[in-house]
Amino acid sequence: MAPTLAALTGFIAWTLFLLVVMETIRSKKVVTGEVPANGFRPDNANLSPFMQRLARAHANCLEGLPIFGGLMLVAVIAGKSALTDPLAFVLLGARIAQSSIHLASLSPTAVTLRFSAFAVQMGIGVYWAFLLLVA
Repeated sequence: MAPTLAALTGFIAWTLFLLVVMETIRSKKVVTGEVPANGFRPDNANLSPFMQRLARAHANCLEGLPIFGGLMLVAVIAGKSALTDPLAFVLLGARIAQSSIHLASLSPTAVTLRFSAFAVQMGIGVYWAFLLLVA
């Protein structure tokens, strides 16, 4: 599998992983009677700070997927994945780092690191968009 497609699959798998973790924890809360099945807010605002960060990390992935995944798909469909292949795994690594830092902490240092990981993704996205538009 080409790096661009592998990274896109990894991005989707990471997003799915975060969802599975969230729904596993929610399911446990329902089964144990801690929260009724209809007692969850989309942002997990009525749950622990970790669960709130998990919901936000998952939402961040969903927000980024159409942009970064779209660029990767355009490259593959246009036969231009050679433009995205070199940085595809860097983008995926930055996405996983951003989510992981988000889950770990909201300290000022963590927020700065999380933004830095997002900035890497934005930079790659802008670069890819430029390359694809002029190719």
